Amino acid sequence: MTGTTSRVRLLPDVMARDLTIVFCGINPGLKSAATGHHFVAGSNRFWRVLHQAGFTPEQVSPENGRVLLEYGFGLTTAVKRPTARADELSRDEFVAASKAFTRKMRRYAPRYVAFLGKPAFAVLSGQREVQWGLQSVSFGGATAWVLPNPSGLNRAFRLEDLVRAYGELRAAIG
Repeated sequence: MTGTTSRVRLLPDVMARDLTIVFCGINPGLKSAATGHHFVAGSNRFWRVLHQAGFTPEQVSPENGRVLLEYGFGLTTAVKRPTARADELSRDEFVAASKAFTRKMRRYAPRYVAFLGKPAFAVLSGQREVQWGLQSVSFGGATAWVLPNPSGLNRAFRLEDLVRAYGELRAAIG
């Protein structure tokens, strides 16, 4: 070690009180943390899916992500530590984040929290088997919903599959 310490930038939440939905990523990617913008990696399909599923009238750029607040939506992550891949996180990191996450949901009071992928929801909820869609548990009063992760690394879901899954949440909120 050279004696210099590199500081890890934390990705700021895009949050306000009483939102309709807070979209919850697993954790920030390195590029998102470095730039301060959610889902900034070119391979991530979040912004395209959000628009095509009817959440936004146009495709929002990551740099303009705060505009989601105007539509009643917010952004956060389950774990704050940035990584190149979500599978670099330990179960203990999710467990350690659980109480703070629930407090955050209680403080901001969104109607729904949409987890982008099953891993964070499974650990935070204590459930082993997780199905897609509406969940029977809540976090700080926010109804939980689980959606496929839009990461470009998630090849199990094609764009049209993601749009369909996100569209189900869009239909549910009216």
